[in-house]
Amino acid sequence: MLTVHHLGKSQSERIVWLCEELEIPYALKRYTRDGVTMLAPPEYKALHPIGAAPVITDGNLTLAESGAVVEYIIARHGRGRLALAPDHPDFAAFLYWFHFANGTLQAQMGRNMILNRLNLAADNPVLQANRARVDRAFDLVNARLGEADYLAGREFTSADIMIGFSLTTMRYFLPYDIGRCPDIVRYLARIGQRPAYRRAMEKGDPGMTLLLT
Repeated sequence: MLTVHHLGKSQSERIVWLCEELEIPYALKRYTRDGVTMLAPPEYKALHPIGAAPVITDGNLTLAESGAVVEYIIARHGRGRLALAPDHPDFAAFLYWFHFANGTLQAQMGRNMILNRLNLAADNPVLQANRARVDRAFDLVNARLGEADYLAGREFTSADIMIGFSLTTMRYFLPYDIGRCPDIVRYLARIGQRPAYRRAMEKGDPGMTLLLT
């Protein structure tokens, strides 16, 4: 049985959402962050040597890393759905945005989150440079969504699932004025209307306010 080990308010929400979109059978095991440190509890960290979300188990397999988990589930359980084939005209765009989610946007937001905790002066050049990089990443996403309904093009794909966390829940850890990106706001309104997204968020983080605006 495929089991999604979901840490509250974490990138593992992607995996719950993916399973709901694919409508595949899975078990959901929820874990709560420490109320003081906001870190994963010891039983979650024990699942995988890296100690971070997401983690799935599937029979004897334990697998971490968002992109790897998404690709594995699509290939093994999803019959290739929510991914584009190499002969699809939007294949390159799909690949780019799928990897941009964690390779650029989430990475930049994570660095800024750490820098913010250092209480640096507002004019610190490292802080300013990293904030500018986050702005550029958001601007790029906003521009893409001004020309296409979804990141890969006309079709909703796993690239949209990959980027969703960074545009929404990650803002609990790194507040960001999403209002400066109107096409992202319109895109998130469409995402918020997806029944699978609503089911996933209610199952994974019941009662959490969804940062869709």
